[in-house]
Amino acid sequence: MKQHPHPDVNDINLIGVLAALGDPVRLHIVTTLLAEGEKGSTEFDCQVANSTLSHHIKQLREAGIVSHRKEGTRCFVSLRPDVEEKFPGLLQSVLKFAD
Repeated sequence: MKQHPHPDVNDINLIGVLAALGDPVRLHIVTTLLAEGEKGSTEFDCQVANSTLSHHIKQLREAGIVSHRKEGTRCFVSLRPDVEEKFPGLLQSVLKFAD
């Protein structure tokens, strides 16, 4: 399986991060990862088709919010620590007011 590219930390910007977080499904994915840590890419309870879930994970990966890794035939998603280092407290603040 091919490993998907991740943006360099210097290419992660606030506008891209906020745009990626502007969708309820993506907010749910980030909330879940913040609470539970790494998860299999199909283990999110988002009530969307797997293809749609894959699209949302891709948007989060391209924004630099999540890391996506493959292990055999399985894919795992986790939050990138780079976002917290670059924008301290941003994710927690956005998620706090997202409800």
